[in-house]
Amino acid sequence: MDAGLAGCANRVKERQMQADTQTSPILASLLMIGAMAIIGVIDNVVILLAETVGLWQFHLSRAVMMLPLIFGLSLLGLGGMRPKRFGPVILRSVLITLAMLFYFASLALMPIAQALAGLFTSPIFVLLISALAMKQRIGPWRIFAVLLGFAGILCVLQLNPYDFDMRSLLPVAGGLFYAFSSVITRSHCSGESTVALLAAMIVTLGSAGAIGLVVLELFPIASPAGPEGFATRGWVWDMQPALLWIVIQAVGSTIAVFMLIKAYQVGEPSYVAVFEYSVMIFGPLFAFVALGQAIGPVQIAGIVLIACAGAVLGWRAGRETAQPETV
Repeated sequence: MDAGLAGCANRVKERQMQADTQTSPILASLLMIGAMAIIGVIDNVVILLAETVGLWQFHLSRAVMMLPLIFGLSLLGLGGMRPKRFGPVILRSVLITLAMLFYFASLALMPIAQALAGLFTSPIFVLLISALAMKQRIGPWRIFAVLLGFAGILCVLQLNPYDFDMRSLLPVAGGLFYAFSSVITRSHCSGESTVALLAAMIVTLGSAGAIGLVVLELFPIASPAGPEGFATRGWVWDMQPALLWIVIQAVGSTIAVFMLIKAYQVGEPSYVAVFEYSVMIFGPLFAFVALGQAIGPVQIAGIVLIACAGAVLGWRAGRETAQPETV
């Protein structure tokens, strides 16, 4: 009898574990598109706050504002703040912190369309990691969609081999680290509370900001005025001009990153990652309307290619739900 009860309990536990890791492509895509719409708007304010404060102060200040909001999410019953497995959660947080440091530094130095295009090389890296390191079977339609998106990224970046600027690689470096964090989110953190992952990430980002400020205090660097000095600027006491933009970033990021993490928890990474391309529509569109950042016809064509890549992935996901074979 005891053996039978133990076997029954094990089967229930197995079914529960399978439910916890079950993928939901439609929910994942909706969560990701919603998150990207918010991020496409709020990331435009970085160029405004970069006029007066620095990258490290921004991350520390934003983290201080976001942590009470995240605690509020926990109180609302959306998840606990304590991770189940500290190792994978800490590793994920470090990787995404590196990605965000590269990305936000690039936002102050180039138009948002270019910064986003560099960051969103991450689906290419996710595909390579999934296929080479995790031995997942990747069908030709998915490969075609990612290559289509990559072609769009090249159009948006408009790289000139005769006038190459190393700064254009900053968001690409962010894309590499972001890809690693995306894969780890699904493979090792799918059972974690979304609130716990968000809290760990923000604590790590805030800690990186504090460390950066200490380093710049001990070893000061001559920092140019305006956005050019964003990454090398230490603590600025007069935060009033940037305070509103930091608050907007903190509130918007709390909502958007919660949705983004949840999307990776309920969706397969190489599929979910492509829907992040939608930010290439929201970000430049808002930058054009609100800040007057114009984009040329080649960049518009690139954004269309990126949107088509997402559409192809969505179409294939619907067919693969009914026909599981990789095609």
